[in-house]
Amino acid sequence: MAAIKNILVTGANGQLGSELSVLAPSFPQYNFFFASKEELSIANETSVKQYFAANNIDCCINCAAYTAVDNAEKEREAAFAANALAPGYLAATCKEHNALLIHFSTDYVFAGDSRAPYNEEDATAPLNYYGETKLEGEKAALQNNDTTIVIRTSWVYSSFGKNFVKTMIRLMT
Repeated sequence: MAAIKNILVTGANGQLGSELSVLAPSFPQYNFFFASKEELSIANETSVKQYFAANNIDCCINCAAYTAVDNAEKEREAAFAANALAPGYLAATCKEHNALLIHFSTDYVFAGDSRAPYNEEDATAPLNYYGETKLEGEKAALQNNDTTIVIRTSWVYSSFGKNFVKTMIRLMT
C-alpha cells in the first residue's frame, strides 16, 4: 500500500464524521474529503467508483450508517443499503485503488447476553434487523477486501447529533 495522502470520510454529517472534521486540521499532512450522503451515495456502486477515481482516495473511513435501530425493522431497504451493501462497495473499490478501508460497526452483531466483554472471535447472533444489516456489512467489507479494518463499538456519542448521553442529560435536568 502506498503512503496515505487522501482520506475519504463518509457520513460527514453524522457524529463520527463531524468529530473527525474537527480533528482533521491537526493532521495537515493529509487531504481529507468529507462526504455526506447528499454528496456521495455509498449505496450506489457507480458513484463510489467515480468518487474514488476523481479524488485519488488512499484511505476511506466509513462513518456512514443507517443508525435508527428501531426504524430499521420498518425501513428495511434503506437500512440494508446503507449498512450491508455500501460497505461491500466501499471495500471492493478500496481494493481496486489499493486503498485502506476502516469500517465502523456495532456490538448489535452480538446477542448481548454475555457476562464477559465480547471480542472479535465470539459468535455473532444479531437480535434485530439493524444488527443483521451491520453484520452483513462487515462480512461484505471483509470478503471484498481482506485488508479492511472493522471497528465494532457500542455507544457512539459526541457533541454533534442525538445520542444516549445527551438524552440522559436532558432527562436528568
